[in-house]
Amino acid sequence: MTEYERSRTMPAQPEQIFDQAADVGRLDSWLPSALHVEPGRLPAVTVHEDRTDEDTAALLRAQPDQMRLEWGTRDQGSYAGWLQVAGIGSGASEVTVHLSFFEEGHDPGEQAVREALDSSLRRLEEQVRLRVDHPAG
Repeated sequence: MTEYERSRTMPAQPEQIFDQAADVGRLDSWLPSALHVEPGRLPAVTVHEDRTDEDTAALLRAQPDQMRLEWGTRDQGSYAGWLQVAGIGSGASEVTVHLSFFEEGHDPGEQAVREALDSSLRRLEEQVRLRVDHPAG
């Protein structure tokens, strides 16, 4: 098993960040650009990965009371992950994303994963900033 974790401080309330992160219709706005989530009957979703051109049955669960989003493959148990939002005061929050790969062949490698996580956290912050600055959007 290989695990990766990245964190980023964002200038927004935890609820604002979590609401953006957990919005199934807007996941593509912050997930790595090579991943696309099609909601099914939640918590069931289908994840399309451009790198392998494969669709994978997955689960996505939001736990608003804990400001936590969890996901993972449904049948084969290839990977799992979570996103946790924590308020740190003064209108700022820390967002942590954690990924676990249970099969070596599914792990794209440390550099690729770290770049994807950093990019995803940056994109999530941009999306939150857009919604906070323009609440109707």
